[in-house]
Amino acid sequence: MTLDRTPTRAHPTDRRAPRPPLLVTADPALREELQRLAAAAGVTPQVAADPLTALRSWTRAALVLVGGDLAAPLADLAPERRDGVHVLAWGTADHELFRAAVALGAEDVSELPRSEGWVVEALTDIGEAGRPRGLVVGVVGGSGGAGATTLACALGQVAGRTGDAVVVDCDPLGPGVDRVLGLDRTAGFRWDALCQTTGRLSARALREALPRRRGVGVLSWYAGTPASLQPFAVREALSACRRGHDTVLVDLPRTDDPVVAEVVARCDVVLVVAVPTVAGVAAAARVCARHRGRAPVTLVLHGRAVDPREVAASAGAPVLAVVPHQRGLGEAVDLGLGPVRSPRSPLSRWCAELLERLRDPAVVPALPVSQPAGDPGRAA
Repeated sequence: MTLDRTPTRAHPTDRRAPRPPLLVTADPALREELQRLAAAAGVTPQVAADPLTALRSWTRAALVLVGGDLAAPLADLAPERRDGVHVLAWGTADHELFRAAVALGAEDVSELPRSEGWVVEALTDIGEAGRPRGLVVGVVGGSGGAGATTLACALGQVAGRTGDAVVVDCDPLGPGVDRVLGLDRTAGFRWDALCQTTGRLSARALREALPRRRGVGVLSWYAGTPASLQPFAVREALSACRRGHDTVLVDLPRTDDPVVAEVVARCDVVLVVAVPTVAGVAAAARVCARHRGRAPVTLVLHGRAVDPREVAASAGAPVLAVVPHQRGLGEAVDLGLGPVRSPRSPLSRWCAELLERLRDPAVVPALPVSQPAGDPGRAA
């Protein structure tokens, strides 16, 4: 059972030094079991056998696991509210334990031994607590055929050279990011499997389970299978991807529904890929208008047929960059090499420059989340 909590969102550049978890229990059997699970996760915990000792490390611990035997006494001391507090019980938890958990501000009450897997995954993620939360970039086509999926995959390829990157396919009717990157025949987890799971996803476990090549992984569907986004799976997958990767590229559909709106709201920035024609800019303006207020939105032009300033004025969103023409792009994708065939190609250099701008703390916060109301369909 999960208790009510207020989620906190860290900025992608936040860095926190790894800290040990805190185990709070006077039960020798429970302490031995939790230490065994911590060893399996590769972390060394601090152990407090009484509530007063627990208070000394309460705010500094990366994660706090409170045994059911000390939950009520610890709650009586009213420790400072914090994230990452979990209460563990042997067997079935009773109502009194849930009351103590609420008083502690715990996120949930888990029952052992059936929650052993979740405990190991939570402890495993602590080993990566020192890495910054990944930058999440949504990419959506301003119109059909604008090249949003290709751009998301190209950015993923370039980001994978300097850190862990993942391209998340949220467009069920798209070509499939695994196919564009030549990973469609590579074994690994797809949405089909994740939608059958429940509970918290480990960042490391997901990263290692995805099809991956040269630093970039993909989360997509099996070809030819019915595809739909499940809200719970999307939330857990994006959270785990962000915790376990430096850069997360999300290929967004042009259709709109509550799940897509939630995905957009979880992005640090959304790139709307626009074709610089009258019709293309008109369509892109409608896409920008749809996502106003959800996330910072900016345009990426696929060509130079129209002055970027006129496009920005018509679409109500700034133009951040213009995609260069890449010769042999279709051939590279057909050969399974992905959009970026060579690190020295113009597209490769352009993607590197764009990623550098997106990681600049002065760029993304300056992008507007909302624009003045107007006619989203009016183009220059």
